[in-house]
Amino acid sequence: MSVETKKEMVIENYHGTTVKDPYRWLENPDAEEVKGWVDQQNEQTQDFLKTYPNREEVKERLTKSMNFPKYSVPQKEGDYYYFNKNEGLQNQAIFYRTKDLGSEDLEVIIDPNTLNDEGTAAITNLAFTKDGTRLAYGISLHGSDWQEIRIRNLATGMDEPDVVKWCKFSSIAWNEEGTGFYYNRFPEPGTVDPEDESNFNRVYWHDVGTKQGKDRLIYEDADDKALSFSPSMSDDYRYLILTVWKGTENKSRIYYKDTKLDEDFVHLFADDDGEYTFIGNEGRLFYFATNYNAPKEKVIAVDIDKPEKDQWIDVIPEKEDVLAFVDIINNQFVVCYLHNAHYKLAIYALDGTFQRDIPLPDYISISGVSGKKSASTMFIGYTSYLVPTTIARYDFEEDLIDPVFQSSALFETENFETKQVFYPSKDGTTIPMFLTYRKGLELNGENPVLLYGYGGFNVSLTPAFSPSQRMWIEAGGVYAAANLRGGGEFGEEWYKAGTLEQKQNVFDDFIAAAEWLIGQKYTTSKKLAIMGGSNGGLLVATCITQQPDLYGAALCLVPVTDMLRYHKFTVGRYWVTDYGNAEANPEDFKFMYAYSPLHNVKEGIAYPPTLVTTADTDDRVVPLHAMKFAATLQAAQSGDNPILLRVEKNAGHGLGKPTAKIIEEQTDMYSFLFETLKMDLKSSKSLESV
Repeated sequence: MSVETKKEMVIENYHGTTVKDPYRWLENPDAEEVKGWVDQQNEQTQDFLKTYPNREEVKERLTKSMNFPKYSVPQKEGDYYYFNKNEGLQNQAIFYRTKDLGSEDLEVIIDPNTLNDEGTAAITNLAFTKDGTRLAYGISLHGSDWQEIRIRNLATGMDEPDVVKWCKFSSIAWNEEGTGFYYNRFPEPGTVDPEDESNFNRVYWHDVGTKQGKDRLIYEDADDKALSFSPSMSDDYRYLILTVWKGTENKSRIYYKDTKLDEDFVHLFADDDGEYTFIGNEGRLFYFATNYNAPKEKVIAVDIDKPEKDQWIDVIPEKEDVLAFVDIINNQFVVCYLHNAHYKLAIYALDGTFQRDIPLPDYISISGVSGKKSASTMFIGYTSYLVPTTIARYDFEEDLIDPVFQSSALFETENFETKQVFYPSKDGTTIPMFLTYRKGLELNGENPVLLYGYGGFNVSLTPAFSPSQRMWIEAGGVYAAANLRGGGEFGEEWYKAGTLEQKQNVFDDFIAAAEWLIGQKYTTSKKLAIMGGSNGGLLVATCITQQPDLYGAALCLVPVTDMLRYHKFTVGRYWVTDYGNAEANPEDFKFMYAYSPLHNVKEGIAYPPTLVTTADTDDRVVPLHAMKFAATLQAAQSGDNPILLRVEKNAGHGLGKPTAKIIEEQTDMYSFLFETLKMDLKSSKSLESV
C-alpha cells in the first residue's frame, strides 16, 4: 500500500499548453508537512526492504568489498609527497604527507573525519604555494556544493585565522610569494535576490592574515550575471589567467592580465566560438587545448603578442581519438586520449613531435596525473572495472613505470572479464558498451543484468572499479555500461547529438542497449535492471515512462525529472545549454515536454519496480525532482510493483558522502535489486579473495 500523497492542483500555461502540477507543494523542503511526508516515504521503503531476507548479508559483503586502502595520486610539494588515503572504511580519506612513499611513517595534514560528528566534512579543493609552506583548502559539509576556503600553515600544522566563504566551483591561484591568492566566489546571501545566489560570480584577491571583508575585487562582469570565472597562474607566475564559462556549455573564454603591469585584462579568446583550456606557457607563448575547428580537440600555441587566429600554431593536430586532457611535465606534453571510451597516455615534445606511448593496461580510466613542469618523474592513477585504482610512478628518462600503491592483489581477476561490444541504436548509430561478468557466462537469456548509463554534459563514461559492482558480478550478475550520445566519448559532435532537440537520441541509445542485451540472450526483461544518477537519473526516469515493460527493475538516483522548472532552482540554470528552457522558448517546450519524465507518467500503466533516491540537502539536483516523480508514479501505478522513495538525511548530491552512508545506501539499492529480480544471493560464490 503506497503512501497517499495529497494533490493541490497548480495549473500553468506554457505557450498555449495547459500543464498540471499537483505536487508543487513538495517543492518546499522546509515545510513540516513535507518533512512528515518524507518520513512516511522512508518508512515505506524500509518496510519493503525488510522483506528481503538476505539484506544483512548484502551489507556484510559490501562492507567487506569496500574495506581496502584507497589512495589519491601523490603530488610533490617541497620535500614532501602529499596524498589522500582511506584505510578502508573511514568515512573520509585523510590527507597525509611523507618524504618517502615507501614508508609507513605518515604525517596527518588534514583529517576531515574530525571536523564534524556526521562524517560529512569533505576536502574539495587543494592549492599549495610555490614553496610548499602553505596550503589553501576547501571544506564542504553535508554534500553541499558550497565550500569554505581555509589556509593551513604547513610549518606549524595549524590553520591561519582566515576563512573565505560563499565559494562554489571555486579555483584558487596563489601568487609566487605565497602571500595571498586569487579566487572566485558568489555574492554573500542576502545581498542579492535568492534566485541570483548562483549568479554574479566575481574574482577576488585575498591577503593571508586578513578578513574576507578586506578582499579586493579583481574582476566582474555586471552586464552578464551568468558568467563564472576560474583563476589560475601561468607557469612563471606572471600572468593571471581567467577561464570564463557559462554553465555546462562546452565553450569558454580566456582573459589574462600581466600581474607586473597596472593594466586591464586582455580578452584573448572572447568570441564564444569554442572551448579553451590553458595548459601552460613559455614566456609569452601560451599553450591551449581547444575544440575550435577541432571537434575532437587539439593543442595550439598562441603568441600573445600576435593573438590573431591566423597566427595560431597547431602543435598537436586533431586526431581520430578524442583528446581528454594535457599536462606539461618534464618539459613535455603528457597527452591523454579517449580511444573507444577508454584511456591511452602518450608523450609529445613541446614542438608537437610524438615521443612514445606509455604502456598501460587496456580498458582503463586515468584517475589522475601529477608532476611539475620540470620534474623527471610523474605519478599516474588508473583503474578498470575489475581492479581498484593503481598509483604508479613513471620515470621519463628510463621510460619505466612502477606501481607505488595498488590493491589489485585483493581482488581476483582471473575468473572475470570485461569486453567491449558495439550495437546499433534506433537511427543506426553504432554505440559502444562495456560488459563485465564471470567467465563462462551462459547466454541463456536468464542472467541478471544491471545496465548503467549517463549520456550528457560531455561526460565520458569510462571504466572504473566499484565495490558494489564487484559484489554484483560475484553474485552472478552482468554489469553493462553503455556509452550514449550526449557524453564526450567521441568529441563535440557526439556530445551535441545528445543535447537539446536531439536529447531523445540518448534515451533511444539506452533502450537499444536493453533490447540488444535481451536479443543476444544475455538476459530477459524480467532480469534486466537499469540504473543512472543525476542526468543518468533523468535517463532512467524517461526510459521507464517511454518503455515501462522493458525492465525488471529501475534505480533512479538523484534524478532530474521536472524539465519545465529545473532551471529555477540552485544551479539548474547552468544546464539550459544541454536541456533547453521550456519556460522561455516555445520550441524548447515542445521537445522537453515530450520527454519530461514527470509529465509523461500515465495512469493505469504497470511501471517496473522502481527505487527513486535523493538527499535532503542536495543543492545541485534539488530533492523536489525525486519527490514529485515518486509521488506521481505511485499515484499512477497499476499492479503490485513497488514504487519507493529513499531520502538520505544530511547528505547532498554525492560530494564527500561518508563511507557509512555509502554502505547503507548501496545495501538498500542492491537489496532492492536482489529482491525484485529474485536473485538467489546465497547460491552465489562469496568474495573469497577480498
